[in-house]
Amino acid sequence: MSNFATELNIGDPERKKTGWGYRLAALLCAVTMVAAVVVFVVIGKMNEYKNMTIPDFQAAIDSGDYDKAISIYRNVQDEVLAASPQEAANMTEETSMLDDMESIVKTRVDSICTRVLGERYVPSNSDVLFLDSMEELSSSVVSQWLNDLCVQFLLGQLEKPDVIFVFDQLSPISNFSATAKPLLREIDYIETATGDVQNAEASFADEDYISAVQKYQEISEKYDGFVNTYSVERIAEIKDIMYDPMMEEGEHMLDTFRYYSAESLLSDLAVIFPDDERIKTDLLEATGHTTQTQEYYGAVEVLCVRSLIADRNTAFAESYGSNDRGLYLTCDEFTAILNQLYSEGYCLVDGENLAGMGDSSYLVEQNLTIPTGKKPLIIVIENLSYSASDFSCGTCRRLVLNDRGQVCGEYMQTGDNGDDSLVVSRNAEAIGILDSFVEEHPDFTYDGAKGVISVSGFESCFGYVVNEDEVDDRNADLNARNLPSINPSSADIQANCNSVTAIANTLRDTGWKFASCTYGYLADASKCDMATIQSDTDKWKTQIGSLLGETHMLVYPGGNYINGTDERAVYLKNQGFRIFFGIGSRPYYTYGDNYLYFDRAILSGNTLEKIDYSRILDVSTILDPARNSEE
Repeated sequence: MSNFATELNIGDPERKKTGWGYRLAALLCAVTMVAAVVVFVVIGKMNEYKNMTIPDFQAAIDSGDYDKAISIYRNVQDEVLAASPQEAANMTEETSMLDDMESIVKTRVDSICTRVLGERYVPSNSDVLFLDSMEELSSSVVSQWLNDLCVQFLLGQLEKPDVIFVFDQLSPISNFSATAKPLLREIDYIETATGDVQNAEASFADEDYISAVQKYQEISEKYDGFVNTYSVERIAEIKDIMYDPMMEEGEHMLDTFRYYSAESLLSDLAVIFPDDERIKTDLLEATGHTTQTQEYYGAVEVLCVRSLIADRNTAFAESYGSNDRGLYLTCDEFTAILNQLYSEGYCLVDGENLAGMGDSSYLVEQNLTIPTGKKPLIIVIENLSYSASDFSCGTCRRLVLNDRGQVCGEYMQTGDNGDDSLVVSRNAEAIGILDSFVEEHPDFTYDGAKGVISVSGFESCFGYVVNEDEVDDRNADLNARNLPSINPSSADIQANCNSVTAIANTLRDTGWKFASCTYGYLADASKCDMATIQSDTDKWKTQIGSLLGETHMLVYPGGNYINGTDERAVYLKNQGFRIFFGIGSRPYYTYGDNYLYFDRAILSGNTLEKIDYSRILDVSTILDPARNSEE
């Protein structure tokens, strides 16, 4: 056994209970126990001290022993101040006690000041003694209270006599005179700025942050003293609030080809944030896609298409093809039309830019702005509802969103061997084709405008049955074609409504607008009586419009419009419709009594062959060769 083991009585059972090693262990144990007791006692006393500090402070305040209250506060404060920065950071209990004591004082100060303001209360001697004696804690509270009082006056939240009364009561107190008297001298000056400040705040409330900052900058240059300080602080606050949402808005404008709007917004932001590199980069991108603009006073081409033929094998099969296929363009024909229009200098515009509708009760004529050298174009997609009878024409069955959130057409494709397969493609419908075309040719749109999508309520909306009326209509059409009926549950219908809303939101967000083409797709609205128009409009707004969002346009099926002075037209205008589309082979628009009217030119297989559109299109290069099989 080693000497080390021997010394410590290790390995020798007979010696474990004796010797100095045992005695040393016992001694160490006793020392540890004593130390633990000491620590326990010390911690206990510390906890007792901490637990009693706040009650003692409160009791001193309540009894008017303000010297004791101040002494208690200073003792804790000195502990924190004497500690190193690292130690002070861990003194959470002490910091909490200081906060609690300050809160006790603040509560009483607020109570006194609130009574002075609200009740025209004159502070008692005890109130004055408290405010004076507790100067160390009360002075900053009262100063902030008086400052806030001036802010409320500046914002029009308090009357001048009430403000002056508060100052008259508090300014004689010695501890507050240094703060109160200068502010009191500025009251009349502050009063002169109230209109300007409240105007700036109105812009802020409307989330017109740029205008709010600009107005406050003007105020800061116009006024000094309290008003100037408040304006500078308010500018900083608004800038902090506005930056992220407005940058997101500007960058979304860039993503959706609204370059002119983005340029305007980012230019304003660049003035407010002159050194911001992100703004500079985004502004450079916007200006890279904008050109000089001009007001336009000539004709506005409005071209109208229906659903496109996505499956030519179905549409043009001799044994299966529908006689209605002439009502539609193929996807290739529509693409060819876009290419020709682009080469001729046409540019998509938003028809609502011609109609100021800020006042819901009246339409204001507005000039159209377009890039210099461009010609305005409006594209209308008519009745994007998808009835079952159209499926034999090779059109899509519904719209869907792909995994990138893009709107696509879905259709059943008939293969050469007769097998059907489900196809989802952006190139299957006019929406996706136009979206893709704009992505490749951003100058084909002015500020992100796409087109107008008109929707009826007949059978479905975007191919989705969204109410029980449509279930009945759809089944009638299916049964007429010897196809099985549908029986959707209420949950199915709600899911369909959700799908339509999601698609509509995406379309609006990417520059598309919506129009009604009446709920029942009324072939000749001009011959319908008032009761029919009212019932039809109510159904459209309730069952379709509620899913699409606010809609101001109406496309008359067949083009037979109701004269603007007719009581039925007045009713439609009162329902929010302000822009109406009829039919005409040449461009035409006119303002009527509180409305704007356009003629639209129908583009289809039939019209391309029968109507002279040579002013805008070379039809010979557009017609799909597949139409030769119709003969």
